[in-house]
Amino acid sequence: MKFCQIRRLVAAAVFGAFAISMPMTADARIHDPKVETKTVERKTLPTLREKVSETMSKFTLPEEEIFDVDDEEVSAPFTMPQSFSVPLTVSTFDPSIIGTPMATQQQCVKYLLRNNPNPNLNVSAEEIVAYYYEEGSREGIRPDVAFAQALKETGFFRYGGDVIPEQNNYCGLGTTGGGVKGEFFATPQLGVRAHIQHLLAYSSTRQPTLPIVDPRYSLVRQAYGSRTLGNWQDLNGRWAVPGRYYGQEILSMFRDILIQ
Repeated sequence: MKFCQIRRLVAAAVFGAFAISMPMTADARIHDPKVETKTVERKTLPTLREKVSETMSKFTLPEEEIFDVDDEEVSAPFTMPQSFSVPLTVSTFDPSIIGTPMATQQQCVKYLLRNNPNPNLNVSAEEIVAYYYEEGSREGIRPDVAFAQALKETGFFRYGGDVIPEQNNYCGLGTTGGGVKGEFFATPQLGVRAHIQHLLAYSSTRQPTLPIVDPRYSLVRQAYGSRTLGNWQDLNGRWAVPGRYYGQEILSMFRDILIQ
């Protein structure tokens, strides 16, 4: 083969390789012996966002695995259902321990300060009332009536008995008389929480929402088992001894709060 022929073959091979390696655009044209010209449109590859969207559209979380509750308890995906219901308190003569408040926090504060302008507390009157509403509402215990119970137990936070203000013990937990001071709590809010949990122990078999700080919670639950005390009058002779009108006096104080 002549040198010039070899050179032509090498040049043709190089040109062919270069043509094959060239990228084709959406408007590239290819010669077809049967058709003068035709346009070949390159298929556009999906973007990463489109791939993710397509994949996620095929994925559905089984409803029975959402929070491990029945379908009717889930109103919307990824919405935590309420773990328990609390009956609405609509009457001032409702004796139930569990319920919603009727008195406002301002009424509670005003009632306390009217009966004792200088309560012996480690926090302000407004703060102690706020703790009762926070802790009581969390557990479904009527916070205004629980606060009235604290006023009765502490003599409007004057104390004077076995319990001292430094204990942050507002309901006589663990006191048996004869100088026995009962339980101590590190902060006022923990003292209120223990009070609310103790009421819950009597009135419900449901476990508290937060970790138990009431040292006597388990004792009450073990003693009552599946039984509960639904009304404040049921605490007569149980929370206080002899306590003949204990619950009635608490409810009477609650109604006094409402007229502030």
